[in-house]
Amino acid sequence: MAFSFKTSIAFGLVYIPIQLSAVIKNNDIGFNMLDKKTKSRVKYQKTCEECNDRIVKNEDIVKGYQIDKDEYVVFEEEELEKLKTKGDKNIIIEKFVSLNEINPIYFDKTYYVVPEKKNAQRAYCLLLNVLKDEKKVGIAKTMIGSSECVVALWVQGKDMILSRLFFDDEVQSNPAENINENIDKKEFSLAKTIIQSMSGRFNPKDYKDEYNERVRKAILDKAEGKQIKSMDDGKMVKITDLMEALQKSVKNIDKGKDKEPCKVVKIKKKA
Repeated sequence: MAFSFKTSIAFGLVYIPIQLSAVIKNNDIGFNMLDKKTKSRVKYQKTCEECNDRIVKNEDIVKGYQIDKDEYVVFEEEELEKLKTKGDKNIIIEKFVSLNEINPIYFDKTYYVVPEKKNAQRAYCLLLNVLKDEKKVGIAKTMIGSSECVVALWVQGKDMILSRLFFDDEVQSNPAENINENIDKKEFSLAKTIIQSMSGRFNPKDYKDEYNERVRKAILDKAEGKQIKSMDDGKMVKITDLMEALQKSVKNIDKGKDKEPCKVVKIKKKA
């Protein structure tokens, strides 16, 4: 079932009841876990460790935060709900920024914004058009489900979009940020040639989950008693020298041939 969540947007004293509807649908193939011998479904049950593995019903489960060995601070759902403010339950825009100010690394899940009531459509359309004209993004903090998050409210074409953003302390530093090598001018020129020759416009329709499609076909094949065959996608050519890999790549481009698949596994250091 697609995610749907009712809330409201507020900027200034303007209040817009809305519904968030998931942009992305899950196309994952759902496999059930089976016993290898009997092919019967494997069930997962919640049990109590100190009660001889007694099965615990959902209504008898509470949340606990461990503060010491075998010691927990226990919370009921009602207690956690009390910690939410009215502001947490609404999307109160705090500021408007330019979209290019937000590093794409902060973007998480994305939702369509839909006015919840007919009398909210005018205010919704007003905000959508002003955001589009000003090329601005509304930034707010809110609760979606049981978690607090920063959100960005922006416009794409005719759609108002809300994107969840990661908090700054959730984004880890890049382990490769301190790597620095002196780049050879010829290597730089060859790499630039390859990139320029492969440049084009991004079209999402050009890309499909081919593995997903192969799995679906395999399900039908196995149901008919057919054997699964290994995929043969050619041999990966391994080139250990960076310059050689660059030169061969450009050579393939110049010849107009299909690009030879190259995998740089090691870069030889210059003496």
